Amino acid sequence: MNKVKAEPIRGLFVTGTDTGVGKTVITAAITAMLRAEGLNAGVWKPIQSGAPLGSGLTDAERLLKSTGINERPEAISPFTFEAPLTPLLAAKQAGVTLTLGELIASGEPLAERYEAMLIEGAGGVAVPLTDDTLMVDFISALRIPALIVARSSLGTINHTLLTVSFLRHRGIPIVGVILNDGELTELQEDPSVATNAQLIEQYSGLKVLGRFPCLHTEATSETLIHTVRKAIQFAPIREALAVQPMGG
Repeated sequence: MNKVKAEPIRGLFVTGTDTGVGKTVITAAITAMLRAEGLNAGVWKPIQSGAPLGSGLTDAERLLKSTGINERPEAISPFTFEAPLTPLLAAKQAGVTLTLGELIASGEPLAERYEAMLIEGAGGVAVPLTDDTLMVDFISALRIPALIVARSSLGTINHTLLTVSFLRHRGIPIVGVILNDGELTELQEDPSVATNAQLIEQYSGLKVLGRFPCLHTEATSETLIHTVRKAIQFAPIREALAVQPMGG
């Protein structure tokens, strides 16, 4: 087992049950809300693949645009690869051999500039990062709690419970689950949406903090903050970061 450990940081790791479940919009929304409440929160996307920086399509660029944080995309995502592959393979295709130590070290400058970090993973907890580590090893090494983002639709119970089990096996605290609607059209004829949250809570013992709706407008900081206030129970996230809400 990899014994690399990071210096303790104040933060929250946003992981998902799969790729494309909405980790980026949820990470941006939480960050925007924390910043609106007066916390100097930053974002970190340690590794990303599927598009080049400068395209406007990378998660790092989307995070910065949605939160209004003044950073360069390469500063918040130091390892970016164009190939739409798992990080291990995308890096190898680019001739880069990743190590867990390098990934951790890449976030240290950010951790020094912000009071708390929202860290977005790539894919799910069992995604290969290096030849001998998975994403869950990275989360464990960072020594911070995780927040799970899952689809609202059919199949999410299985994916979420497996993710919970994997994190708990490594002793990683879990703040809760946020369900994300994604494209609304996919949900209109899905009867499971009405009961998925209750069943996830029943079988996992975790709290589903809310269901993030499909956004019909651009994900600006203002839109995200409004959506969080309306749809998400934010107190457990504040508590995980030891943040006091403004105005009580």
